[in-house]
Amino acid sequence: MVFRSFMGDALEQARLAGARGEVPVGAVIVSPGGQIVASAGNRTRELNDPTAHAEVLAIRAACAAIGAERLNDHDLYVTLEPCPMCAAAISNARIKRLYFGADDPKSGGVTVGARIFTHAQCHHAPEVYDGIDAEASRTLLTDFFKTRR
Repeated sequence: MVFRSFMGDALEQARLAGARGEVPVGAVIVSPGGQIVASAGNRTRELNDPTAHAEVLAIRAACAAIGAERLNDHDLYVTLEPCPMCAAAISNARIKRLYFGADDPKSGGVTVGARIFTHAQCHHAPEVYDGIDAEASRTLLTDFFKTRR
């Protein structure tokens, strides 16, 4: 099987989030067969919900789509390193592989900060691949915050 990155799809979700005035983070969940099962961008402001991060919304939609609480063998692509809350959700959903773009030195929960997947209490750790289209992800975020300051 040939590897295909779905980060472009996650970046499109991030762009849509930014256009809505949300922090531009996007996520897609891909089935073992290589089909996008769910996609989402941040909606914390729109929904007045601090848990409405792209990853959580995509996990919720994917679980609803397949009719299961676990996403065994599914991959998650997200434009920014997941925060600790999202990393815990990824673990609980049993995501097989996590691909992310830009690292998040301030709020990351995977390779910096809390490093959720390394804790003994973490029941499942996905394979992690970072730096996928990191510059495009970083640019979206930088440009978004420049317009806010």
